[in-house]
Amino acid sequence: MAGTDLSGGAVAVAARQRPWAARGESDARRGRRPARRGDGRIAWVFLAPALIGFALFYLYPTIRGAYFSFTDYDLLSSPHSVGFANYTALWHDPLYWNALRVTLQYVVINIVSQTVLALALAWLMFRLTRSVLVRVLLLVPWLVPNVAVGLLWLWLLDANLGLVNHLITAVGGSSQGFFTTPSLAMPTIAMINTWQYTGYTALLFYAGMLQIPGNLYESARLDGAGELRTFTRITLPLLRPILALVLVVSLIGSFQIFDTISITPTHGGPINATRAVYYYIYELAFTQFRMGYACAVAMTLVLILGLLTFVQMRLLRASRSDLS
Repeated sequence: MAGTDLSGGAVAVAARQRPWAARGESDARRGRRPARRGDGRIAWVFLAPALIGFALFYLYPTIRGAYFSFTDYDLLSSPHSVGFANYTALWHDPLYWNALRVTLQYVVINIVSQTVLALALAWLMFRLTRSVLVRVLLLVPWLVPNVAVGLLWLWLLDANLGLVNHLITAVGGSSQGFFTTPSLAMPTIAMINTWQYTGYTALLFYAGMLQIPGNLYESARLDGAGELRTFTRITLPLLRPILALVLVVSLIGSFQIFDTISITPTHGGPINATRAVYYYIYELAFTQFRMGYACAVAMTLVLILGLLTFVQMRLLRASRSDLS
């Protein structure tokens, strides 16, 4: 009895002297590896470049932009405060509201067409072929710079010399002014960007489909489920986290449409039909030198994107997966 008490006391003293050892033994019993003290510091070392880049190129410009939005600043003289005058003027600016409407039109066309086509391509790859060559070919448009894509489609869709109009007239149709007709200009720009990014989006969906257990499809096939039912009942629900990621990234990228508008002959026209918010900000800041007002427009865009992203994440329950 005495020996047992002495032994228990010795263990208690040892545990008090070496608490880390006792915790390690407890973690080992629970099947967990004790965390090392240096792991947190090493993690911060690896995160430091990304955090520094984020602070320099995103956080600091955002804070500066928020400050300039309350000033009258023309890039040539020192800014002076005007309070909420820029936001009041923005509320009564018809060009701003037209830019929002045009941007929303582009966002809806681009996201819907890109997501539907990408899901179809990913499903075809997943069910029919898993060729590396097909995946490489899908990535080619995404690898081409935006300026080159704009110039390529500028020539293809030209009303006089474009290949597309030659094909239309060859089958008995009439030549179309894709960039000069107000009702066609923004849908044309949206479809150009859909062509460029659909392949990349399809590969994201394809990667998500590869994570779905194959026994689910085998069970569905044994139950007599067809391709459409399998896709809607198994694939789509299990793709929800990837779908949420794609929709959020596509939404933010769509609101930032600029390259194609500036390269093609629209330049915000015809009749403001393609003057998106980003292009309007550029005109205000670097054509009219109204930097303070341009920053106010940019701040409203930040708020709109933050709100839409939050709503998307909540509706799609992006943090949950049916695979877990």
